[in-house]
Amino acid sequence: MAKDKPHLNLVFIGHVDHGKSTTVGRLLYDSKNIDEQTMRKLKEKAQELGKSGFEFAFIMDNLKEERERGVTIDLAHKQFETAKYFYTIIDAPGHKDFVKNMITGASQADAAVLVVAVTDSVMAQTKEHVFLSKTLGVKQLIVAINKMDVKNWDQAAFNKVKDDVSNLLKSVGYKPDEVQFVPVASLHGENIVEKTTKMTWYTGPSLVQAIDNLKVPEKPTNLPLRVPIQDVYNITGIGVVPVGRVETGVMKVGDKVMIVPGREGKGVPGEVKTIEMHHEMLQKAEPGDNIGFNVRGVGKNDITRGDVLGHTENVPAVATEFTAQIVVINHPTVLTIGYTPVFHIHTAQIAGQIIEIVKKINPATGETVQEKPDFIKNGDVAIVRIKPVQAVVIEKFKDVPQLARFAVRDSGSTVAAGMCIDLVKK
Repeated sequence: MAKDKPHLNLVFIGHVDHGKSTTVGRLLYDSKNIDEQTMRKLKEKAQELGKSGFEFAFIMDNLKEERERGVTIDLAHKQFETAKYFYTIIDAPGHKDFVKNMITGASQADAAVLVVAVTDSVMAQTKEHVFLSKTLGVKQLIVAINKMDVKNWDQAAFNKVKDDVSNLLKSVGYKPDEVQFVPVASLHGENIVEKTTKMTWYTGPSLVQAIDNLKVPEKPTNLPLRVPIQDVYNITGIGVVPVGRVETGVMKVGDKVMIVPGREGKGVPGEVKTIEMHHEMLQKAEPGDNIGFNVRGVGKNDITRGDVLGHTENVPAVATEFTAQIVVINHPTVLTIGYTPVFHIHTAQIAGQIIEIVKKINPATGETVQEKPDFIKNGDVAIVRIKPVQAVVIEKFKDVPQLARFAVRDSGSTVAAGMCIDLVKK
């Protein structure tokens, strides 16, 4: 059973034409996670559209518009399993305007596969994606060096790109000796599932084996309990049932809990009566569990989406302002003091104003580039102070990283992403 295996979220990143979608498609097909018939249909579709060879990419690019443009637009989720793990694959778009999806993808990924074409090596987007992965806390990385067939399976060509990518990884703080580098030719299925026969010089794992070498992240059960509320239902016979995902800690039936900030902003205390997941009653819930639960003493109008539940002895931090490290990704002009976009923090969405730009920093070294700049623009990493319109639950990255990350959005696009490093408690 898939759900008995450990589960990993895997995000595929990299420059737009380096073969991410084809790599993912090939992986799913060669590992028998996609059947012959589906594949045959996609092949015919590809030929019909004059895009022969795109059939593997089509597995992930299932939107009509994407097939016609040959570009990955939205984030596609696919399940995939090996003997060892059960994976959710997130195929993150490489195109500039789709970076916003990349953020939502990377912020929930346990590991990333960076696809780099041996023909191009490191491109602007390769840098941007590596850098975002680091800023957003993706700890494990595999580098698939693709299109090896174009260079006649040449070891020297592989090594050159490996060196380029290693330098890039070092510059943002990854350790290249902890990263697996795998030569592949995705279109031909070379070294994806089966070990390569064309590159006798290569003794390492195939891409699937490399993925199976990843480690399952420890469940953060030792951190304080944090359950951001996604929805609140009123169910006949049970009463009020908040729904959410346990991010950290452990929740047990009988626990004394506090949900903050709550409707009045003072917090709502209660006692956990029941916990349910997939229609089964549980005695306890752990990180990663999506649960519905009933709390004695909590009314339908006391709490709302974006509130967070914790134990009474360690209540989640409610901040009236916070200091964050942000990376500006996609803003048409510049960000200045007074700018008031919407912050997406766990399940909360709240407007907040930049009240100070403390400094610009070098993302690779953490050194200060400029104190108190007048503005920040795309590509800049900065420390800023933010005042939300009302108090919001956010934690310091060093305390509870799962509740420290956020995306900044403005009129439909993601402008920046970041993490909280300090806060002023309410």
